[in-house]
Amino acid sequence: MQEQDVLRVEKQDGVALLRLNRPAVYNALNDALMDALGAALDDCEADPSIACVVITGTEKAFAAGADISPMQSYGYMEAYKSDFITRNWERLKTFRKPVIAAVAGVALGGGCELAMMCDLVFAADNARFGQPEVKIGTLPGAGGTQRLPRAVGKAKAMDMVLTGRLMDAAEAERSGLVARVYPAHSLLEETLSVARTMAGYSQPVLMMLKEAVNRAFESPLNEGLLFERRTLHASFALADQKEGMAAFLEKRAPRFGNC
Repeated sequence: MQEQDVLRVEKQDGVALLRLNRPAVYNALNDALMDALGAALDDCEADPSIACVVITGTEKAFAAGADISPMQSYGYMEAYKSDFITRNWERLKTFRKPVIAAVAGVALGGGCELAMMCDLVFAADNARFGQPEVKIGTLPGAGGTQRLPRAVGKAKAMDMVLTGRLMDAAEAERSGLVARVYPAHSLLEETLSVARTMAGYSQPVLMMLKEAVNRAFESPLNEGLLFERRTLHASFALADQKEGMAAFLEKRAPRFGNC
């Protein structure tokens, strides 16, 4: 296990587990933590042994939001010239391997936004999600007004951002924000099990699938279908496609070589 002050990194069985580690402040997201997270993602991207990443926090908090104390005194030019948020919050947008957020406790403000940047959100039954920035005189700035409507629809997103109310795990699953809900005591074990299953598949295919699904939110349907078709065609150049189909026909487990 590699341990940093604000982030703990464990790698095993093709999966990297990244634990947000500021428990005294409910994993509030500051520059040091976001810089460390970006560096860890860079490392995972370059590591051929890693096929899937899981990001988690503690039983009480995935992340309670961005750290307010340094922001309180910002002026416009300070935020603009320092490229606040864009500078070190965007790495997940360009990360090509699958990422699962395992959320227990609160995921508020920037914490909810960080979870939504991941490809899948699995929640403990005690999880609560929210964008309560209206209560402190500002608004979400890391995708909360953009990703949340895409996940839960305009009505619920408006309800959450305009009132600051929280959404529990059951409602989050019903609304499409969360893919699966587990008992809190088994969340991490179940999430890692799914991540290991993914890690057993062809890495190039996982990356193609992620890119194709993300394209659905950024393209008209016909353009998205064309992208899907061309990606399917490209998959026939993979040795893993030949192996996967041969294994199916021969009724055996495939042995993917990630090429």
